[in-house]
Amino acid sequence: MPGLRRSWTAAIATATTAALLALSPLAALAADARTQLKAFVAEVHSATGKFTQATTGPQGTTQRAQSGTFAFQRPGKFKWAVSQPYEQLVVSDGQQLYQYDPDLAQVTTRQVDQAIGTSPAAILFGSGDLEQAFDVTALPARDGLEWLRAKPRTADAGFAQVDIGLNKNLPVRVELLDAFGQTTRVELSGIQSNPSLSADEFRFTPPAGVDVVKM
Repeated sequence: MPGLRRSWTAAIATATTAALLALSPLAALAADARTQLKAFVAEVHSATGKFTQATTGPQGTTQRAQSGTFAFQRPGKFKWAVSQPYEQLVVSDGQQLYQYDPDLAQVTTRQVDQAIGTSPAAILFGSGDLEQAFDVTALPARDGLEWLRAKPRTADAGFAQVDIGLNKNLPVRVELLDAFGQTTRVELSGIQSNPSLSADEFRFTPPAGVDVVKM
């Protein structure tokens, strides 16, 4: 189903996440996670990498896993390209965000500030004080990662919470619970920090013949 399979990219296309929190002596691990994520936001101004993602429904059914590549350049420029098992592309040039689905022959466009202000995209691509938009709490360490949970402060964010696992100042895993009870788990790998990226990396021209829908 096109609507289901786009759950993570739709969450990305709706907008930004994460600055983190340390809660006194009970949260030594949270302080470490906060330090790691703040270092990532402050020191990694651009990056490229790979991802895999899978979505599990509230009844435990799992959709087919997806994989692809990503790139970003702060503030607000990013590309999230699904290559398997089908193609899909989300690109932001810093002003407009484009979500392209070749199977539907459709491109959806919206303003970046409308698209990523209260979404998980901010974890990877934002540069502001995200605690203004999210309630952030500590989680116990697991799987060798330090964890935090961010819940949007507004009811219209399109997702309930996002958990972020970090290692060596980089986000390694993102687990998103959406408003429909689906959990999308994204694994990030092969991250190259601060490469030189051309502006063309984040430009997108809708192909001829596709429907363009402005939101």
